Amino acid sequence: MLSAVKVRKHYGAVQVLKGISLTVDAGQVMCLLGPSGSGKSTFLRCINHLERVDGGRISVAGELVGYAERRNRIYEMNPREVARQRRDIGMVFQRFNLFPHMTALENITAAPTGVRRLPKQTANARGLELLDRVGLADHAASYPAQLSGGQQQRVAIARALAMDPKLLLFDEPTSALDPELVGDVLDVMRQLAADGMTMIVVTHEIGFARGAADEVVFMDGGVVVESGPPSSVLDNPQNERTKAFLDSVM
Repeated sequence: MLSAVKVRKHYGAVQVLKGISLTVDAGQVMCLLGPSGSGKSTFLRCINHLERVDGGRISVAGELVGYAERRNRIYEMNPREVARQRRDIGMVFQRFNLFPHMTALENITAAPTGVRRLPKQTANARGLELLDRVGLADHAASYPAQLSGGQQQRVAIARALAMDPKLLLFDEPTSALDPELVGDVLDVMRQLAADGMTMIVVTHEIGFARGAADEVVFMDGGVVVESGPPSSVLDNPQNERTKAFLDSVM
């Protein structure tokens, strides 16, 4: 589902990604761990071309993201073509990013009706199903200001699912939540993993990574330091930097 080959990204003289190579199969969950500034969120944003890469390639479902190859040369796609690709790559941000003037249901149906041109009745029916799926069936008419942070994040997950993505990206989805609200969001994510959704999750929630991930990747300084199944990376890390990080967060 995802293939990243020697992905590089810099901001001026600062090299943020230094040749990241990763693969994720359909139905797998990958959790990215690492300290702040390690390049995790930047890599996630490169996957759906919110950030341009400066080297390497990223493909989703066999298609280059943000670029096209013609006559052995790489060209950046125009914004319309990039937007078409983003339909298949859902993303859930730290800060929810809901439209404050729209109800929960309207937030969920905006993209299906505006981008995929689904009939409003069809989009509404799907939106109500998704609200029920994330435990918010009674909040379709609620505005974001009337919802807790955890509820807003679950609406954001439902909004991402409404586009029927092939790949779902989570950028520290619980980091902005009060501790007592984290569990509900993680429960929804665990269910998505159990249902076979392909997911890449930037997180510091070690318990979630241990229970839901097929692969855990530890990044630091713009490189992959260590990767493998949770039982290997979390319980028996081989790299001293990985051990030090886990000791600080567990």
